[in-house]
Amino acid sequence: MRKTRKKSKLKDLWRRLKRNKLAVAGLVVLALLIFVAIAAPLLAPYGYSVQDSKASYAAASPEHPLGADKLGRDLLSRLIVGARASLMMGSIAVSIAASIGIAIGATAGYFGGWTDNISMRVLDIYQSIPMLLLCITLAAILGPSLQNAIIALGVCSVPGYARLMRASVLTVRDKEFIEAARAVNAGNARIILQHIVPNAMAPLIVEITMGIGSCILAGSLLSFVGLGVQPPTPEWGTMIAEGRNVMREHPTLALYPGICVMLSVLSCNLLGDGLRDALDPRLRN
Repeated sequence: MRKTRKKSKLKDLWRRLKRNKLAVAGLVVLALLIFVAIAAPLLAPYGYSVQDSKASYAAASPEHPLGADKLGRDLLSRLIVGARASLMMGSIAVSIAASIGIAIGATAGYFGGWTDNISMRVLDIYQSIPMLLLCITLAAILGPSLQNAIIALGVCSVPGYARLMRASVLTVRDKEFIEAARAVNAGNARIILQHIVPNAMAPLIVEITMGIGSCILAGSLLSFVGLGVQPPTPEWGTMIAEGRNVMREHPTLALYPGICVMLSVLSCNLLGDGLRDALDPRLRN
């Protein structure tokens, strides 16, 4: 019975989502980027670190469809492999932030009182520091690497998810089905995990989708300033940093990875915007 209901809800969600052509376009682009990231070793025509001194700053050609960088490394191959690091930063960082934020927000919203007050005051202090400044500081303390950049992005993104989850929990914690669960002596953990969180996740799904794009952009910034993915491993932000000094002579070295960042962030935002409309009960008819 529950599986049938879930399938019908997913069908209804997809029916409403596909009305938004921009959201479907964002979903297609995001799915394509994920496929490229997963199949990068098979799709890349060259190894990302293979150098050819004769092809230094080579223009687009059959051998190098998008050209080559200073060391003669194929730009297309590096863009394809770089998608893996960029999408990893976005998806894993959001997973960390959402998991911690949902736990904090659900606990604070359900119990209220001093638990809620202490949690929210700590988040107030947390959010008084600009997110990018906190990310850069934390990444610098931990040391430049992909793993540390993911940790920095995840930890710094927690407050938004926690506050949104708390607000969603406050709207459902006094509903009749919660009172019914309490009446049969269901424990607090069971009520939160099985009844409150599933019914408060709709706004979080939208925030998570858009948050992936934000973390990809912030991760590219960390790599751009040297605190993210380290050479020779390619990442779009690192590639932009490598091409910035020769932008007048060879603009494509920074242009192509910049377009990749733009497309990934735009696709996440378009999909998130479509999910927001599809999940809004006021627009279901």
